[in-house]
Amino acid sequence: MSAAAVRYLRAEHLPVGVEPLPRPELRCVREDERAPVGQDEFRRVLGSFATGVTVVTAPAGGGEDRPAGFACQSFSSLSLDPPLVAFMVGRTSTTWPRLARAGVFCVNVLAAHQGELCRGFAVRGAEKFAGVAYDAAPVSGSPRLAGTLAWVDCTVHAVHTGGDHLIVVGRVDALGTADEDADPLLFHRGRFV
Repeated sequence: MSAAAVRYLRAEHLPVGVEPLPRPELRCVREDERAPVGQDEFRRVLGSFATGVTVVTAPAGGGEDRPAGFACQSFSSLSLDPPLVAFMVGRTSTTWPRLARAGVFCVNVLAAHQGELCRGFAVRGAEKFAGVAYDAAPVSGSPRLAGTLAWVDCTVHAVHTGGDHLIVVGRVDALGTADEDADPLLFHRGRFV
């Protein structure tokens, strides 16, 4: 990770006439280092940051007879060149291994009216696709849920560890919007707003 950051800071990546910044001292947190912040306080304070809500899906396959999906609020764009996105998933997720085996996924950006849909995908072990309308994303074949604001069809590009979560980076293969006038589903302080 440090090597990638140092490569980025090298002068050959800068436009002509831009002076390079001094190299910062880079260091990763050691496994034995723990932040002096309790989990409840962490959750309470970070809950002040409103996030959009997505459902990440993968097609059936790899021995599975039905598609996989889970609700995810830790999604973001990552890079324009190449086009990359990222989401975080708990290491204990029972859905993540199915997505990992598929090697592809579709991020469905939920609209304000899709709170119940989100709750259905947040339940562990439930039949998440029962009664849910979807079609196949054009490249991966992952479920593209009906009524969403946008969708992003991806191939798994990299997976990194991040504490009790995994950071999944996806290469964007196709994307689109449905209803650009609709409001997004937001999550703030433990509830939808």
